[in-house]
Amino acid sequence: MSQEITRESVERSITAFVSGRIKTDVPADQDLFDSGMVSSLLAMELVVHVEREFSVQIPGNDLRRDSFRTIRAMTDLVLRLTGDEQPADA
Repeated sequence: MSQEITRESVERSITAFVSGRIKTDVPADQDLFDSGMVSSLLAMELVVHVEREFSVQIPGNDLRRDSFRTIRAMTDLVLRLTGDEQPADA
């Protein structure tokens, strides 16, 4: 990602990716798995997208459903892995 990494930019990027794949708008706190929006194939695409888009490598202990359950959870993961953690209400 060439622009500065902020909570808003990360959330916007992940939202655009997810919405583009499932062809519907998704709130940041929507449970993607419980809602049936995400298949196991899309879950793997999310891992690849996050790693490529934000130049991070997701360690094995973060390769779990809870890290990808919502757009907000993925945003928090990216911010933690890039060292740009910001409170969710910042």
